Amino acid sequence: MTSIRHNDGVLDAARDCVLAYGVRRTTLTDVARRAGVSRMTLYRRWPDVGSLVADLMTREWVLAVTDLDLSDPVAAVVDGVRRLRGHPLWRKIVEADPELLLPYLLDRRGATHEAVLGVLEAAVGDRRKARAVLLVAQSFLLSAPTMLDPVTLDELDAELATLLEAYLA
Repeated sequence: MTSIRHNDGVLDAARDCVLAYGVRRTTLTDVARRAGVSRMTLYRRWPDVGSLVADLMTREWVLAVTDLDLSDPVAAVVDGVRRLRGHPLWRKIVEADPELLLPYLLDRRGATHEAVLGVLEAAVGDRRKARAVLLVAQSFLLSAPTMLDPVTLDELDAELATLLEAYLA
């Protein structure tokens, strides 16, 4: 039996609610209604919307980078940044609820960080380099939009590739 904590129906409902209302306006009642389960069923697994959204973010963002071709780690990282930057949930959170990202930037690694680090460590063969690559990629994911005009995202992504190629050479 699949745990409801990893129940795609509940996570799909949470995604739909967050995309429609934003995180702050989403309630567990909204999610339960969309998922066709009781509120108490959700409360048994998630004490609040924040914990549900954390699981949702992990699922969505890990799925977004799961099938990257790691035979070329540089291209994989740049493609992963592009995929995440364009992901509807990412864009909604950055636009409506960016404060949700702060703990993952300042205080702790999340489950997505752990999953990506595992893949990067295998791809680049070095734990320290994997962490440095993740930090660089994360900065391009988060801050590239602040560096536009007169350059484009494509040009910045090309610079990310240049940086990574030199570093990983």
